Amino acid sequence: VSQVSPLATGLGLSSLLSEEVPPESSRPERDRVVFFQRLASLYVRYTQIFRRLEEAYDQIAHPQKRRLIRGLLDATMGRVLELKNEMVEKEFSEFHYMDDVILDLKLTPEDLEIPIPRYFLSEQSKVQRDRQQMLSRILDLMATAEKPKVCRALSLEEAVKMIQVTERARQGRLRAKFMREIQRDEERQKRAKHQDLSVANTDQAAVRIQKVWKGFIQRKKTKQEREEEMIFLGMPGLSQPCPAAVLAEANKARRRARQEEHEEDFQKALVFITSSLRETEGPDMRETMKDQIRQWFIECHDATGSFPDYPEEEDGGSALIFAAKTPQQVDLIMFISLKLMEELKAEEEEEANKKTGGKEQTKDKRKGQEAEEVCAHQ
Repeated sequence: VSQVSPLATGLGLSSLLSEEVPPESSRPERDRVVFFQRLASLYVRYTQIFRRLEEAYDQIAHPQKRRLIRGLLDATMGRVLELKNEMVEKEFSEFHYMDDVILDLKLTPEDLEIPIPRYFLSEQSKVQRDRQQMLSRILDLMATAEKPKVCRALSLEEAVKMIQVTERARQGRLRAKFMREIQRDEERQKRAKHQDLSVANTDQAAVRIQKVWKGFIQRKKTKQEREEEMIFLGMPGLSQPCPAAVLAEANKARRRARQEEHEEDFQKALVFITSSLRETEGPDMRETMKDQIRQWFIECHDATGSFPDYPEEEDGGSALIFAAKTPQQVDLIMFISLKLMEELKAEEEEEANKKTGGKEQTKDKRKGQEAEEVCAHQ
């Protein structure tokens, strides 16, 4: 993408991370103004990185790179929200004065606007298409045949009279508009004669600047709302855009179409590689894993004297056997297994003692009963 520099974005992220997590712990900032300026600087810079990453994610066609950028983009959006929350908590306001930061970074207020990521809509296009199809089907079922309206045919004289009335009304409106403009110009000239422009103070200048700025903002907002309404009504404007802008948009659309093609190729390649690995490497991998499981059982038997239970599915199953373990984890497992073996042996000895003690008691009872019977016979 010509407008996005991945190297600059990566360097910007690295510098921000080094500033947020310094190698040496520093004292907490006690000055509220300085702390807020630091938060505002981080917020503005993270916003710029977010805009670059969003543009790169929208235009890069490589599937693996898109997945990497998507993770960075989600993390950056989360960090922007965290910084915004901290700024609101410190200032107790959702509107912040950041002109100093914007001036230092040589930016404009428009550079701080956070656009809605385009992949929010592009990735939900399938859902929207299904919804649109469902609505179209419902409308087709509810549609009724409209009867043509019966209109009375006009004669030639009536039609000419109607056209004349309409034209006279149009000319009257134009004359009234022209007269209002002339009257407004005369009033403006009269006011200019009575006013002394040399004594204009700061308040009047500020009011004039505010008036111009508010008018510009309102015209811009009204123009955007009008365009959105016309698009919603299916009546877009007929203004011809710049050829360079048309070419740029065409290139962006071409890249987005290429993204879908590359994503399909990537998914097909994943399926093909997985199936080929199962066919070629699957038998060898299966035998290797069986040997490892047998070796694990043998080692446990040599260490504890008995074969261990196979790990349950909730605990991870055979993946628990193949998991890489540190020496400390191995020692802990051996210690736990030895403890379990000692407890099992102790329980077996107690059961054996109980059985032998019970047999002796039954023998003593039988001897006592026999002695009593002999005495009774005597």
